[in-house]
Amino acid sequence: MLPAKRQNLGELEMAVLEHLWLKVSGDAKAVHNCIGTPRGISQNTIQSTLERLFRKGLLGREKVSHAYVYSPLVQREELMTQLIDEVVKTLSDGKTDYLLSAFVDYAARADESSLDRLEQLIARRREIESLEKEHE
Repeated sequence: MLPAKRQNLGELEMAVLEHLWLKVSGDAKAVHNCIGTPRGISQNTIQSTLERLFRKGLLGREKVSHAYVYSPLVQREELMTQLIDEVVKTLSDGKTDYLLSAFVDYAARADESSLDRLEQLIARRREIESLEKEHE
């Protein structure tokens, strides 16, 4: 479960999360080797980024020897849902028509199969809700 507070994430924070989603865990040195070195960023900057993500409740950590090993507490889908919720609350004034219209436009621009995939996801969601109602 994500923390309720708003998640303002910078580009480096997102890169670190992406890395940890792929690798499952890592200490500052390992993350620096993959993320920091190619960008010319110091290990201290990576350590600070890991600490910020920990304080935001997005990473957990465990002390191993003399270093913390960080791992994601949330998955990409959970974070995406929270960020979309925040955008909708901020911009839509509680009206979903704007969001749905923008989302359909985005899907149409993404590639030819996105609208088909969206229809499949909607149909699947309706099936799940129907099954849940049957089991109530």
